Amino acid sequence: MTLKNKTIIITGASSGIGAAAAILFAESGANVVLGARREAQLNETVAQIRESNGNAVCLPGDVTDEAYANALVELAEKSFGGLDGAFNNAGTMGDMCSIPDMGRDNWRNVIAVNLDSGFFAAKAQIPALRRRGGGSVVFTSSFVGHTIGLPGMGAYAASKAGLIGLTQVLAVEHGSENIRVNALLPGGTMTPMAGDDAAFHDVVRGFHALKRMAEPSEIAAAAQFLLSDEASFVTGSAMLVDGGNSICKL
Repeated sequence: MTLKNKTIIITGASSGIGAAAAILFAESGANVVLGARREAQLNETVAQIRESNGNAVCLPGDVTDEAYANALVELAEKSFGGLDGAFNNAGTMGDMCSIPDMGRDNWRNVIAVNLDSGFFAAKAQIPALRRRGGGSVVFTSSFVGHTIGLPGMGAYAASKAGLIGLTQVLAVEHGSENIRVNALLPGGTMTPMAGDDAAFHDVVRGFHALKRMAEPSEIAAAAQFLLSDEASFVTGSAMLVDGGNSICKL
């Protein structure tokens, strides 16, 4: 699943799945353009990649800002001559509460970070991929809101389900231009978003047929497949990488 000489934008790249993807893609030969809010962590990942003779640049910013999506594309084209793909991975869980108890600000923030950012990313990235003659876009969605609903996660589920709808329409609109668009649906993954409550992790492990949570590198490997030429006939999909969470009732 080589990404040799491909230029890939990765958002949410300061930790977790995004940081793992940055390192994995660079090891596979990609030029990576990293985005997230936390500048220090981004710089650390860039330094790690460069120490291994990889190619990486970064730009800190807010994915809810349309200008930031444009700036990441401009950085990719200025630094590496074009854009071949994007892993739009930034996201937030928001407050865990029922819809009647949920504040408007929480709802709007979760929708903005998880779904509005996908809209801004697509607007900026699709024209750049068109200039390149094609490419691949991957959005991080979730099994929550797709195969199951979890209490307290109404805003999260709505935003992540919306990404799947966006994925499908973009895939149809741009398939004839050799642009593939897919959604990646991870299961429980050992990232900072999962917290550090060991008892909670034990419960989450039980939700999965594999009876464990994923490592960030495992989700990154699935994203690498979707971005690679090996996935040349895969578009418009909602690809579950959930350890059997969606089919497990034990």
